[in-house]
Amino acid sequence: MSARAPRVIIAGAGTGGLCLAHGLRRAGIEVVVLERDRHRTGGLQGYRVGISPNGARALRACLPPQLYALFEASTGDAYDGMLMCTERYRELLALPYAELPGGGDDEHNVSRATLHQVLLRGLTDVVHFGRTVTGYAENQDGTVTVHADGGADVTGDLLVGADGANSRVRPRLLPGAGHTSTGLVGIGGRAPLDMRTLELLPGGPSSGITLLFDRHGGVGITHVMRMRWDDEHVPRTGIEPRHAAALASPLGRELLAADTTTDFVSWGLTVPAHWFPDGPPSRDDTPGVFADVGRLTSGWDPRWQELVHRSAPESAVVIDIRTSDPLPDWTPGPVTLLGDAAHTMTPGRGAGANTALRDARELRDRLVRVRDGELDLRTAVGEYEALMRRYSAVAVRESLEFLNDDVARRSPAAQAVATTVQRTGMRLVNHVPALRRRIARGMQRVRDSEFV
Repeated sequence: MSARAPRVIIAGAGTGGLCLAHGLRRAGIEVVVLERDRHRTGGLQGYRVGISPNGARALRACLPPQLYALFEASTGDAYDGMLMCTERYRELLALPYAELPGGGDDEHNVSRATLHQVLLRGLTDVVHFGRTVTGYAENQDGTVTVHADGGADVTGDLLVGADGANSRVRPRLLPGAGHTSTGLVGIGGRAPLDMRTLELLPGGPSSGITLLFDRHGGVGITHVMRMRWDDEHVPRTGIEPRHAAALASPLGRELLAADTTTDFVSWGLTVPAHWFPDGPPSRDDTPGVFADVGRLTSGWDPRWQELVHRSAPESAVVIDIRTSDPLPDWTPGPVTLLGDAAHTMTPGRGAGANTALRDARELRDRLVRVRDGELDLRTAVGEYEALMRRYSAVAVRESLEFLNDDVARRSPAAQAVATTVQRTGMRLVNHVPALRRRIARGMQRVRDSEFV
């Protein structure tokens, strides 16, 4: 087999697509990224993402060493653990990250906006903004021509649909592969990180990540993001020398100039859609979004209400939580999928971004073998797709199970029983270290899908 590096076109400059672009570029494989948003900060949903050991391995494998060092330097302070409590801030279960496999050392607390800026470093000549992919055509010579707004068609050997849950590529490649609504709606916001905000959190000033379980079936969450730079974007004194060096490098100075992120607390609320008599609010209706949160959590601890009240109006996020239908097998060709375009999942396990990063690494590894003449392109793509379908199916299923979508269909009486069982079980686990470690391992398993 003669070696020839394929030309790869990536639809979408999200986390997975940019990771793949770096991996291919490092391997000497030509890559073009077409992104529908018109600027670098467009289209971001949410504020914080947890990068698991699985995601960190993919980033380390694909990014240039100096950029991976910047990634680590740009992450927030690590969490000591996860607190689960009632809506009245009464503790149910505390999981120290030291009980996670690996001790939690490779867990990274990341601002989505900052991660996006990090991944854009070094790709300015590769990423083309304002290019919405509208379709593609497979050519007789085995190549694929991609049609996109804002410029001429682009032809390559492989199109990777990494354009998110509303992918334009997936319906053309897999007409029957859709999404199912969970019947749940997610609402979120962001408040400035100051001493008063910290006092409003369930864990107090030492808070990291907290889950709140409402007796009626709603679930709240809070995350604390402490960056390694101050409000003036000057690296803090006392950070690790390697992080200080990365932030002082030319790439680090570029990042600090481009990224506007400062310390914050993000919060979210997940509730059944039928709790909104007139339908979920629009994210553009900020007063309506926060008013609905206040109404739905009126029986919660007053500190939660104040946290919502302190949130920036422009930070409102509203999401219809959907999950991918099972992917069918398909014949490999010059088009494939990556990330949410292939396997949209609920936020229940925090596995979405990490699974997309694994996709990027697995596909990169196989395309390198095409470059080296070890595999033909169709075989390489087929191997990637078969593996991706297997581990992503586990992630989609377990993310849905953890989010507990049954709450959207339970009667009030059934929910009362479920709440009692849930809280009793969590309190029991909290007092039995062996059970607590087992729960911690189970939660980590799907996020660390290397072993799935």
